[in-house]
Amino acid sequence: MIALAVDRLAHQFGGLRALDDVSLQVAAGERLVILGPNGAGKTTLFNLVTGLLRPTAGQIRLFEQDVTALAPYRRARLGLGRTFQITTLFPRLTVLDNVLLAVQGADGARFTLHRPLASFPRIYTQAESLLATWGLTDRRDVPAQRLSYGEQRQVELLLALAGSPRVLLLDEPTAGLSPAETALVAAMVRRFPRDLTLLLIEHDMDVALELAERVVVLHQGRVLTEGDRDQIRRDARVAEIYLGEPDAEDAAR
Repeated sequence: MIALAVDRLAHQFGGLRALDDVSLQVAAGERLVILGPNGAGKTTLFNLVTGLLRPTAGQIRLFEQDVTALAPYRRARLGLGRTFQITTLFPRLTVLDNVLLAVQGADGARFTLHRPLASFPRIYTQAESLLATWGLTDRRDVPAQRLSYGEQRQVELLLALAGSPRVLLLDEPTAGLSPAETALVAAMVRRFPRDLTLLLIEHDMDVALELAERVVVLHQGRVLTEGDRDQIRRDARVAEIYLGEPDAEDAAR
């Protein structure tokens, strides 16, 4: 089954064509990495898929349903989730409270405004279960602003999982992290359920190729090439354009 299909997608910012005739398909459960230099159109692609931008041309289908004109919240209800390059946690709330809000947002209780959250024990149970499963129980009562940046990234991934997405877009989940923090976040992504379809934008070539089952490389708003990790390592165009190196295999080592 095709989880996400993008057909001849284009978007312009005034006279600038940020994305031009991009087509790709992602199978259910696949892990696809989007690579490309700054300005290649990667985040624009994510913004179009999630509904933050409207395409100039083209179509977006989520599990065969045309979602091109749907609002972001309606796409989320169909199983589309996303993280952003910049952390979006509530800094003064504890880790538990951040997770509770994410769980509540995906629960029918979000429409019940006349009852306190404490009257919905299932929400607390699910939030506590998420923290335990991902090893963050000991941080439950810590305000988000007191977490390390790597821990904040882990909590953001947890919030994305709280909505039980079927397709999850991760926009540079390791950006700004130390090597040790990057390893922790990458390990967390590797543990995601295998039936969860993943699209990742990743600046770290080693992490990208480690996590990817297939890679699409964008350049100047268009698809330059795609293939498995070995094909991308050997592609001289990727080395020259993305890495600034003449030999992709040497650069990927």
